[in-house]
Amino acid sequence: MRDPFLMKPVGTVRCTRSETTDDDWDAESTRIELDTTVFDDEALMGLDSFSHAEVIFLFDRVADAKIVTGARHPRGQTDWPKIGIFAQRGKNRPNRLGATICEIHAVEGTVLHLKGLDAIDGTPVLDIKPVMSGFQPRGELREPGWAKEIMQTYW
Repeated sequence: MRDPFLMKPVGTVRCTRSETTDDDWDAESTRIELDTTVFDDEALMGLDSFSHAEVIFLFDRVADAKIVTGARHPRGQTDWPKIGIFAQRGKNRPNRLGATICEIHAVEGTVLHLKGLDAIDGTPVLDIKPVMSGFQPRGELREPGWAKEIMQTYW
């Protein structure tokens, strides 16, 4: 296995949600405040010409003891199949990384306003990328029934 490496957050999530509940994320308006000791207004320049951004963040409040490296039932629901951690998007991942495509509402200097980011207040943001159609899946998307079911109330 490779040596660990250091990542520094580019910013912090600011919102009213402080608990990691699984549903109704579209009800939450969120902003990302960039680290102004590193970034100025130029860092977000042009991002407002995109409708969506992909945000990479750290599930920093997941305890080591909660990390899953094998299989589990999504959300602990035993009526859904037991699947490997890399076949689901749960927060208890080995490197605690989250990735979500969000709607951009506004860019104000070093602050990015979003809708649909499933991260709680104070979450470290590791990267922000514009969503470009050329990077979206080519061809038909395939997913199991439980995956569609789990997302029915997520947004």
